[in-house]
Amino acid sequence: MPDPARLLDLTQRCVHCGMCLPACPTYGIFGTEMDGPRGRIVLAQALAEQALPITDRDLILHLDRCLACRACEVACPSGVQFGAILELARTQVAARKRPALAERLARRLVLGRMIPARAPLRALAVFLWLYQRSGLQWLVRRLGFLPTHLAEMEQLLPPLKLAWTSPHPPAAAGQPRVAFFSGCVQDAFLSEINRATISILEKYGFDVVVPGDQSCCGALHGHLEEHEMACDLARRNIRAFAAAGVEAVIVNAGGCGAHLKTYGELLAGDAAFAAAAVTFTNQVFDLSEFLAGRADITPPSPRPPSRALRVTYADSCHLRNAQHVVDAPRRLIRAIPGVEYIELEGADRCCGSAGVYNIVHPDIAGQLLDDKVAKILKTGADVVVTTNSGCHFQLQAGLHKAGAPVRVLHLAELLDQSYGHAKEAGHGAQ
Repeated sequence: MPDPARLLDLTQRCVHCGMCLPACPTYGIFGTEMDGPRGRIVLAQALAEQALPITDRDLILHLDRCLACRACEVACPSGVQFGAILELARTQVAARKRPALAERLARRLVLGRMIPARAPLRALAVFLWLYQRSGLQWLVRRLGFLPTHLAEMEQLLPPLKLAWTSPHPPAAAGQPRVAFFSGCVQDAFLSEINRATISILEKYGFDVVVPGDQSCCGALHGHLEEHEMACDLARRNIRAFAAAGVEAVIVNAGGCGAHLKTYGELLAGDAAFAAAAVTFTNQVFDLSEFLAGRADITPPSPRPPSRALRVTYADSCHLRNAQHVVDAPRRLIRAIPGVEYIELEGADRCCGSAGVYNIVHPDIAGQLLDDKVAKILKTGADVVVTTNSGCHFQLQAGLHKAGAPVRVLHLAELLDQSYGHAKEAGHGAQ
């Protein structure tokens, strides 16, 4: 529920120094105070003090334009929790705004039914796989059948492989046991990344459990101010993973991991789940964070690629700014023999994906993506590594549009290829 008192307290911690402004992507685009963190905090404070009506168009516009990348939090010397401020402000606005009937029905169908369950998203993936394999995608793109906005969404669709993972029950005792969070979008549309993740963990000597009754993490529901749905999904996942009896829950998507790590706060007021939520939160690790932090385990010996490979890395905003995992992916990439790692200029800047931001604000997202693609091309890399599904879609679409011969690989795919499992990363666009 909206909490104006907490919102007011959080906003009052800002000293208005402005050190956050250079870190903000939308401030860089618009150059207006209200499109930067400091201005948005002023708006949120006015909202909490009831000095500004919830229906104010400027309030809604400037809050809505925020990417929620949280780069401002890293830049802030006062430790202002901008992510919490933004979420509370948006929730307060949403609580007073009643969506139209069509939007309510769409939210109930997509957020309440399709995303939490595997079957509907996998069925959609099969349909889109047939769309790609039949040549219909080529024809649609060639003839420009789709309206502009729908065509931009279609460009985000990656090449589908339908390599879904099945539930993994625990193996025999003796191996250290971890659980894998497979997600919803990643499970349906980037399934080869999940397979690579499980393969890597097994090569490190772990028994990998994949609970069959896990669900969507709820991040999208949180972004769209569907608080109760997000809480229900958190409870479902906590129950599913508590039964697995593991030492860690591994996640390979920065956005999902950031949200999973908030379950303790999300369910703090739920007497039945508060303690279990904290326990779960403390068990969640990003794949790179987990592997790079395990000094007690000998990693498998990577093999060099058949030819030298130039690799760069684009940070996931939620992995870097929310989970504060920065060095681990880079260390794992640098450890692969035969790989030349090139640091990406502006690697910490948002690519414009930001959940559904690239769908809702394609023009702003497009400007950010063009800048990111230009910087990737400047490195001369053969491969750009990602650690989040939204970033993967966005960068792949941008590089394809630019006609760039750069492959987009998840860190798990690059590592798995270096350990000799999957097809080697090559040169050329996907």
